Amino acid sequence: MHEDESPVLPPQDEAPRSVGGARKKRRGPAGCLAVLLALAVLAGGFYVAVTKGVDFVSDQFGSVEDYPGPGTGTVTFQVEQGDTVAAMGRGLKKEKVVASVQAFIDAASADPNSSTIQAGTYELAKEMRAVDALDILMDPANQVRNTVTIPEGLRVVDIVDILVEKTKFNRGRYEKALADTAALGLPDYAEGNPEGYLFPATYELGPKDKPADILAAMVARWRQAADEAGLESRAAALGRTPAELMVIASLVEAEGRGDDMAKVARVIYNRLDGPGDKGGTNGLLQIDAANAYGIGKSGTTALSADELAVDTPYNTRLYPGLPPTPIEAPGDDAIKAAANPADGPWYYYVTVDLATGETKFAEDYSEFLEFKAEYQAYCETSDAC
Repeated sequence: MHEDESPVLPPQDEAPRSVGGARKKRRGPAGCLAVLLALAVLAGGFYVAVTKGVDFVSDQFGSVEDYPGPGTGTVTFQVEQGDTVAAMGRGLKKEKVVASVQAFIDAASADPNSSTIQAGTYELAKEMRAVDALDILMDPANQVRNTVTIPEGLRVVDIVDILVEKTKFNRGRYEKALADTAALGLPDYAEGNPEGYLFPATYELGPKDKPADILAAMVARWRQAADEAGLESRAAALGRTPAELMVIASLVEAEGRGDDMAKVARVIYNRLDGPGDKGGTNGLLQIDAANAYGIGKSGTTALSADELAVDTPYNTRLYPGLPPTPIEAPGDDAIKAAANPADGPWYYYVTVDLATGETKFAEDYSEFLEFKAEYQAYCETSDAC
């Protein structure tokens, strides 16, 4: 039979014959009853499915379950990077924000702006209309942002103080996370010490972030800054290790400001590499911020003569060369300055105006004494000293 031909049907007044030639009996009342019973069972099953709100109802019969809204209570909902509309719908249904995944998919399909939903944390309610939940997620202004800012120049202990204050975790949780140095993502040359590698920046904390996640994000941000500065390649070009460059960057952070950072870096290199004559310091850096770190104090602390004399590996007045580790967390500018020091013959620097940060650089000791006298005269008329 060709596709366009209709099958030949028996005459309407005859029932089809069986193989033996006997005529089949017409359907009687019992057969009709069986059909009606089957339909009744199907109808009953359909009713039960509708009343129980089973998802398959929406799939099979086109009736999508949706809450009437407006919703009650609060639900914190996280949209992860790369989430599809369906994934969001499943998460929303799990949190009882929407009644069905399909309702959210339908709402998103009807709104072209649904493709602009950004990853982040949002505050919703339980039992919302799907379209209302979608409206909230489409507006970035509705994101719940929990941020913490870590300034430049802080030690690990200071950074943990801020994190304990700004998050719900105690110091013990952070110290435990810091001990798992492999999970932090530290480079091998850090030798398991996070000092200097918790990058100063503003971080957005997710509701599920734990101390290990927060600290690992800080190390990852350091990695970004190191790559941008070409830390490893510049270290090789300067005849230093990447670890040494990070120590220098931390010293620059403690001592320099703005455009002067690259000059401060040059002074450090000159003191490390230069001869003792020509105003050199025989490899002594004489950076008091390092001495302060060695006795457990911040680099901004003014030290007494007795404190400056305390014998620690960080006493740059006693021991030539670099201290063993970074003394604080350097930012982008300090890392770039350490990797790209300015050209110059300087061995000394003096900040002659603490309010403006004006710093003068000297090639020899006699010039340094002139700038020091200028600083002392400034302090006689300023409360900043």
